[in-house]
Amino acid sequence: MTGKELKGKYYACIIASGSMWGCIGIFIRHLGGYGFSSLALTALRAMGAALILTIYMLAKHREKLRIKLRNSWCFAGTGILSLTFFNICYFTTIRRTSLAVASVLLYTAPMFVMLLSLFLFHETMTWRKGAALLMAFAGCVLVTGIGRGDMSLSLSAVLTGLGAGLGYGLYSIFGIYGLRRYDSMTVTVYTFLFATIGTAWFVDYGLLVEVVAAHPLVAVELLAFGFFTNVLPYLLYTKGLSGMEAGKASITASVEPVVASLVGIFCFGESVRISVIAGVLMVLGALVVLNVKSEKVEI
Repeated sequence: MTGKELKGKYYACIIASGSMWGCIGIFIRHLGGYGFSSLALTALRAMGAALILTIYMLAKHREKLRIKLRNSWCFAGTGILSLTFFNICYFTTIRRTSLAVASVLLYTAPMFVMLLSLFLFHETMTWRKGAALLMAFAGCVLVTGIGRGDMSLSLSAVLTGLGAGLGYGLYSIFGIYGLRRYDSMTVTVYTFLFATIGTAWFVDYGLLVEVVAAHPLVAVELLAFGFFTNVLPYLLYTKGLSGMEAGKASITASVEPVVASLVGIFCFGESVRISVIAGVLMVLGALVVLNVKSEKVEI
């Protein structure tokens, strides 16, 4: 496989993962109807993913479950400092301001990743990356509709929103360190195991038992939730991250709010706005700028 083909494969993995994350709303809306809170669903999603991947790894790749205790900090980083921390900050921000504002603050993640990558991984800052970063962020702003109507924004909401962006971006940072030591499957499964440790206390287990007893198919839906919005996308993202710069991967994953908006339009009948169309085009334009042939191929 040529360098160009490999590069395309890694980008395809990141785009596919962002698209799957953009479909989370389908599960959230339905499962939320049973009384589960957003944080509880985050925990159940991590648990389902950890269960599925652990069983699979024990059956097919048991050797990949072996890690050195001294390297567990990488997975504490991806599972607790990233997944758990960003979800707590994100849902706290949603309670303090609008969903649109919270979403835009969350998508400061590529900025954090790019800045941290400059110092930690010595990635170069090019005009293409800078332009793509600005276009992707502007696209997210347009897609989420921030700026329509009156909006109040407290300092605490800004801080927790930026915390969500930082936490979201830390997956790319700690993921790189993990991938230098282990296979992408190993990084993903331990991420979910550590995320389960960090989020298990969010769940009302009495409610869970009650709902599953009354509606047994909910157990299947929760597993599907974990598989399609956690296992597959994180496997794909981690695989993509193994072959490209963390900054580029984070920008490319900005397709998530685009897909989320399209899901709202086609699945839930939300209105189509000119700003959404413009935002989609901005994000797609960012991907084009990021992938235009440069002076050398980076894989």
